[in-house]
Amino acid sequence: MDHTRSFYNVLVNTLIANVTTSFLWFALTFWIYLETRSVLATAITGGTYMLMVAVAGVPFGTWVDRWRKKQVMVVATTVTAVAYAAAFVFFLVVPTSALLVIGSPAFWGFVLLILLGAIVESARGIALSTCVTLLVPEARRANMNGLVGMVNGLGFAITSVFSGLAIGQLGMMWTMAIAVGLTAVSLLHLLTVSIPEPEIVHAEGVPKAVDFAGAYAAVIVVPGLVGLILFATLNNLLGGVFMALLDPYGLNLVSVEVWGILWGVLSFGFMIGAGLVAKLGLGARPLRVLLLSNVVMWTIGGLFTVRENIWILAVGILAYMAMIPVAEAAEQTVLQKVVPYEKQGRVFGLAQSVEVAAAPISSFLIGPIAQFWLIPYADSDVGRQNLGWLLGEGQARGIALVFVLAGVLGLALTLGAFLTRSYRLLSKRYSEPGAVATSVSGAGPPS
Repeated sequence: MDHTRSFYNVLVNTLIANVTTSFLWFALTFWIYLETRSVLATAITGGTYMLMVAVAGVPFGTWVDRWRKKQVMVVATTVTAVAYAAAFVFFLVVPTSALLVIGSPAFWGFVLLILLGAIVESARGIALSTCVTLLVPEARRANMNGLVGMVNGLGFAITSVFSGLAIGQLGMMWTMAIAVGLTAVSLLHLLTVSIPEPEIVHAEGVPKAVDFAGAYAAVIVVPGLVGLILFATLNNLLGGVFMALLDPYGLNLVSVEVWGILWGVLSFGFMIGAGLVAKLGLGARPLRVLLLSNVVMWTIGGLFTVRENIWILAVGILAYMAMIPVAEAAEQTVLQKVVPYEKQGRVFGLAQSVEVAAAPISSFLIGPIAQFWLIPYADSDVGRQNLGWLLGEGQARGIALVFVLAGVLGLALTLGAFLTRSYRLLSKRYSEPGAVATSVSGAGPPS
């Protein structure tokens, strides 16, 4: 039976959840930078977020495989509500001056409460990826993955606009109050959503609470899958510089309100790319689409800060974002076909852990490097003389240099991936009629 209608209901709730969980995280990043003007602070918070997502990947993936998908989503949303409420109380009790001492117990206590609420969203994301397999026939999964990207993009657009406006016009206290209220609304809506899953499938018995071994075994049995995860890991290693430095770069050019609104408008790039995938699919070779989209992304990433101009940056971000859902949908579609349904939670979780772990490494490294070396060098007479021909002049030229270097390295990595044995093996595996070891055929597990 086709349960696509149920999947649409899950998508609506995912949009609500994305808005509620991302709203406060965006606001926290804006608030910390504006209050401290420290690139190091945003690198620390961004890197900590990615590190926690990486650590939680396999435990969350195993949780998804052990529990019904709606139960996972309800518990995750409840944790977010409790964590955000606790962070709000913490903010009201502790003086703001103490919260803004980078590295202090008060700083970490506040940041970690908000991070906890945001981190559990990754469990919902893993559950959603398995719901595509559970509820949608194979022929339409690429299109549904496009819709997932569209929903994620719309949520990103909404939170970008309103987080910037909230911090700029209302302040952090009212921003947190709004986040707590919206999270409660999200939880109430989720309780009304139905996800048909009469039985939890365990082909080899119920997995351990944290099943690293099962996740690893499910990955290595698919030819070329290790290579795909390694490629995504190295890609994210370079991508961590964008996570750490893009907000500081933009906030050097415009106000927080304008930056938030701009992010919201440019986030429609997500919906452009996702909409094309939802309408057209990915063709017979989604792995090739994944690499080609990365070629475009890294080319853009190396060029959109060559001059300190908000319009060049905006066009670059729009095009870059249009490629993100294409790449993500391609990876998801490959995994949903070559990995058995009953193991997908663990595989998605392991992939998340390994891939995402790379970003905090580069984020933690690039923050201090940019703050204490590249930015001062670019602002010096020698730096302006050496870099002016390439990057022009301006206060954010050190950050721009990091983006250019990351773009060149990322492009070389992606072009090299086309020549690997893993690419050939996984492409062949995907094209085989019997690529799926077990399948629910879009109807959910047997009852």
